[in-house]
Amino acid sequence: MRSVHGLYEEKCIGHMSALPVPWRPCSTSTASSPTAARPSQRTIRPPESVRFWGATLGVPADVEAALGTPRRGGLFTLHHSPDLTILNVVWAPGMAIYPHEHRMWAAIGLYGGREDNTFYRRGARGLEIAGGKQLGRAETALLDEAAIHSVVNPLSGFTGAIHVYGGDFFGTPRSEWSPDTLEERPFDVERTRRVYAQANERDTVDRP
Repeated sequence: MRSVHGLYEEKCIGHMSALPVPWRPCSTSTASSPTAARPSQRTIRPPESVRFWGATLGVPADVEAALGTPRRGGLFTLHHSPDLTILNVVWAPGMAIYPHEHRMWAAIGLYGGREDNTFYRRGARGLEIAGGKQLGRAETALLDEAAIHSVVNPLSGFTGAIHVYGGDFFGTPRSEWSPDTLEERPFDVERTRRVYAQANERDTVDRP
């Protein structure tokens, strides 16, 4: 397996496809304290630790029926432990989130809408754009531990996705970058939640 701009590439997965097996979490392990620019070396790669959801992507309407039709943006926790975090991520219409990293692998699958991802790498003068990828309904992305990306929902409707992370999404120290200056700063989940809240407020105002 190798990674391209933070995306895993493997024969059985490719950049954007689902594994043909039902989803179920398996055991994982992560380093307790990631360093500033180096991902954990103990994290098990996602194909070894997650049977990534044929059921989810094969019938995305069933996922929406189980979780509910997205009507409000947010990070909705389905499972949270030191080794594994599963979120129902709902992007409000037109919202964007600034560049950030996870320092753990991430498996992302959409059950509705669209995500436009821009990938970055660290350079001598700061962040440099390293590529991009659009994700649509029933498509997936596997991101490695070093991935840095920003996300936009370009649609006038909500985007819903299941995000699986190989570690503690909320408790792992990592970085984000200011959308205005691209200055690196510590990741702040409460700041992220405020971005969702502001996007929800705009959607409420804009809605006829």
